[in-house]
Amino acid sequence: MKEILVLYYSLRGSVAALAEHVAAGIDAVPGMAARVRTVPKVSTLCESSAPTVPDDGPPYVEARDLEQCVGLALGSPTRFGNMAAPIKYFIDGTGALWHAGALAGKPACVFTSTGSMHGGQESTLLSMMLPLLHHGMLIVGLPYTEAGLMTTASGGTPYGASHVAGKDGDPRLSDEEVALARALGRRLAETAARLA
Repeated sequence: MKEILVLYYSLRGSVAALAEHVAAGIDAVPGMAARVRTVPKVSTLCESSAPTVPDDGPPYVEARDLEQCVGLALGSPTRFGNMAAPIKYFIDGTGALWHAGALAGKPACVFTSTGSMHGGQESTLLSMMLPLLHHGMLIVGLPYTEAGLMTTASGGTPYGASHVAGKDGDPRLSDEEVALARALGRRLAETAARLA
């Protein structure tokens, strides 16, 4: 089995829910499997550190996860139209992988969640693509052959899967959001299989 890394940060559960469905889409492609990982919170205290293993959920990502996988699905909540600090902090530490060209030629996709419909989903997705392009990754989006893009009244963009959590941060995904997240994972895995 070839593995695709599903790497995300989630504070209230919305991005974790998207990651679950992106992973399900990956797992639906024969010969492909999702490797789900997360990142720890960023602390402003120098002496503070996260436990080596999270209390629950997937393990923390390591550089070797990126090296070993044939593709990457990257997810983050939106923070003022950009990715959250924990994801950015991890990506900023991948200089050695960039220097080695470890990710060049591998396919990647992105996904996000916002509190409102116009809360910066598309700018967050685009900002998450930038470091992946610098790594030489091949960006996979959602084409309009996915009929749900034309009918969704919640999340989902051609740039990647998304969720509208609302002002209360509801992590429950709509049927359209689930379908589009799974379609994105499936498309990423199919692309990785073709490239492999």
